[in-house]
Amino acid sequence: MADLLHLPPPPLLPTSLPSILNSPLLQTLFTLSILALATVYIQHDYHKFLALGPGGTPATPLGYLKIKLLSLVCLRDPYRPLPVPPHFRPQRGYLSPSTLHTRPGKRPLVQGIAPQRQRSQKSSADIYARLVRGLRALAKEPRNRLMERTSCFEKHSSGLFASTPITRTCGGEICHAHPSDGSLHMTLHPADAKLVLENRWGERHPLAKGGWFRRFVPREFVLIYAPRSEEEVDVVLGIVAAGVWWVSGVDVRREENVKDRGLSEEDMKKAKEENECWACRLHGCGEKSREKMVADA
Repeated sequence: MADLLHLPPPPLLPTSLPSILNSPLLQTLFTLSILALATVYIQHDYHKFLALGPGGTPATPLGYLKIKLLSLVCLRDPYRPLPVPPHFRPQRGYLSPSTLHTRPGKRPLVQGIAPQRQRSQKSSADIYARLVRGLRALAKEPRNRLMERTSCFEKHSSGLFASTPITRTCGGEICHAHPSDGSLHMTLHPADAKLVLENRWGERHPLAKGGWFRRFVPREFVLIYAPRSEEEVDVVLGIVAAGVWWVSGVDVRREENVKDRGLSEEDMKKAKEENECWACRLHGCGEKSREKMVADA
């Protein structure tokens, strides 16, 4: 114990240390290190942006900068659905819990804003081809009043458009599919979007916030996950049918949905003969009601 008491005091720090820390050379080296790390990060992040493939934003440094700025104000929780605005007519959507079961497994990894893409659980070539055939079959049926055109949102992939839209979207676009992963973007009735989110078939687009962001995408704009099997292709086409119904008012599964949509066989025949939109036939909407239906979609 006595030896411990007589230990020499610890050496004092050099009086020149503060001056070293404040030296211009050290500050310059620190600044250069930060700039080097930032450059490496930006370069890596830019390549991740390019890896998402073509989309609505040009794959250029300026496009990358635009997306980084938008990322500061985008949605933080893409799985949280929006409520159905009280002025929307109809309040009920096209889908129901009995027709849309829960998607098995975990959600895929999704990255990006524009483009927004899946990075896992992508469709195989055969499954994607089956999905495209289903979309084109919808467009070929004259009663559906649909057209296949280049996507107004993406500008690189094909989309389904309503010839007489009753809900405002970009050029009447209903949906478009992404060849790189098999996913789709579409606009849905808020009630249907809620059901899709809750059953893990998709998520909201990061810019689907409404208000000022409508210049980019509608508030009800969602990403539908890529189908992984033939059964899931049928499910996704059912969700596409909900998009068609919301944007155009046409029920492309008219024969299948007679009972579910509350129409009798006689009503179905009359609707076919009179070439009425199914949304208006079901909810009795005239021109004024139709205007309310599309007001803020």
